[in-house]
Amino acid sequence: MIESARRVVITGAGCVSPLGPTAQTTWDGLQRGRSGIGPITLFDAGAFPVRMAAEVRDWELACQGEHADSWQHVPRQTAFAIGASLEAARYADLAGARVEPLRFGVYFGCGEIFPELHELGRVVAGSIARTKGGDEPGIGQTPVGGRIPDGAETPDMACRHVAAFLGAEGPTANFITGCTSSTQAIGNAAEVIRRGEADVMLAGGAHSMIHPMGVGGLHRLGVLSLQNDRMEGAMRPFDRDRDGFVVGEGGAVFVLESAEHACRRKADIWAEVAGYGCTHDAFRVTDPQPQARGYSRCIQQALRDARLNVDDIDYFNAHGSATPANDRLETLALRGVFGRAADSLAVSSIKSMVGHATTASGAIDMMACLLTLRRNVIPPTINYRTPDPQCDLDYVPNVAREKDCRHVVTGNLGFGGQNAALVLSQFQRRQPR
Repeated sequence: MIESARRVVITGAGCVSPLGPTAQTTWDGLQRGRSGIGPITLFDAGAFPVRMAAEVRDWELACQGEHADSWQHVPRQTAFAIGASLEAARYADLAGARVEPLRFGVYFGCGEIFPELHELGRVVAGSIARTKGGDEPGIGQTPVGGRIPDGAETPDMACRHVAAFLGAEGPTANFITGCTSSTQAIGNAAEVIRRGEADVMLAGGAHSMIHPMGVGGLHRLGVLSLQNDRMEGAMRPFDRDRDGFVVGEGGAVFVLESAEHACRRKADIWAEVAGYGCTHDAFRVTDPQPQARGYSRCIQQALRDARLNVDDIDYFNAHGSATPANDRLETLALRGVFGRAADSLAVSSIKSMVGHATTASGAIDMMACLLTLRRNVIPPTINYRTPDPQCDLDYVPNVAREKDCRHVVTGNLGFGGQNAALVLSQFQRRQPR
């Protein structure tokens, strides 16, 4: 990172998760160690070998009180992204911030939208129609002039909707890199601000794979738990008896600003995005590098970017996917990076409570890190019963832990060798680096 780079801070956050419809309700569930896993209700899974998921229940975008009727037909991940964005924008008071539109962007990590794929052909023919009366399309509309037809949504539409609603005319993009998608979206959004190309960025992600194609495909890959008879206890990161993850859904979005911009408008600063790392294993298109070289370098890169030593880190939010291979690999990486400091490092996986939300998982993980910094409480790894000799770190088992935290790291491993990590720090008013 160049010496003149600007500092990046977080001034607002929003979340929709299996534990609740807001950042606060999600955090309440995390610190209480509550499981959001239960029977699948979004489709009939009676004949499926996997009949459980971490669903967002009893929630609709109308809860946000913004143009609810316009959104009743959008896919779930789009609704999650919009809901989380509206909450984040309210926390940051963007309405009163008078942000220059060309210096305000949106970077999301949203995945494929499975239920609508079969209807894409029908939509193409109608998508070239002009808006009736020449009006500009509004929130919840397309140039077709009405609601988005079923199947018209593509993964990048969530950031387009949010950009249109909030008037963000700056850099806008969607990242699809598997489980690292939203982590990379946040990291790259921070880099845009550091380079001086924007003052404010909305960054995060959303996804839902709780659909026959999504659940069936993940099962065929052999990564899902089959413990249907113990749903709330099925997701067991780092436990010796883990047998895979439970698919989740949801979204989390953050308002990133340059520290100068935030201080000038006297915004409430939640934390600083101090470091970002991103690497690829370059090993195989399906398997991670067995010595965890790529993931280790990614974490080291993030620490160097933040100018921190391993002894400075108070908490590591693990990817913790509860698959036998990935949990061992992540432990190996942390041992390699942190050395002796690994013995005193608090590590936990919130996926034990919210499941694995695929492209949104990194953003939801970052929400947990952000609130850990603000509340000085580390969320637990629930369902941890039997230690695995190959997973020998302090996983904060079953009960949240109070601890003063100054610097935390969140890391994610993506299918096919993608790696990404972020460092969040308590904001200290000092001279820019």
